[in-house]
Amino acid sequence: MLFTALASTPTPTGTPGPGDVNPVAAMLVQFAPFIIIIVVFYFMLIRPQRKKEKETKEMLASLKVGDNVTTIGGICGKITAIRDDVVTIEVGNDKVKLVFERWAIRDVDRPISDD
Repeated sequence: MLFTALASTPTPTGTPGPGDVNPVAAMLVQFAPFIIIIVVFYFMLIRPQRKKEKETKEMLASLKVGDNVTTIGGICGKITAIRDDVVTIEVGNDKVKLVFERWAIRDVDRPISDD
């Protein structure tokens, strides 16, 4: 209803006729659903994904020796060394050292406080 009112152009008498349609407004009305779908996709899919990527990138940049981390494979351990994009993790009671790429770290485990 609103779109048809926008698409109508007044006739010389001042009232829109049944066949008088502004072609630009008609095209806008025709593409409005596609524009709305694109906006919805942006706010529901693309924007949250970019936010999560940014948080992950910041987390990987802030890794430091002594952090307890979990890898994408589920291995939990403590960082003992960091060189460029390579992270050495100490796991288990035997203090086995494993070498991972920095991107393989899923998250930094925060110790649970006894508050």
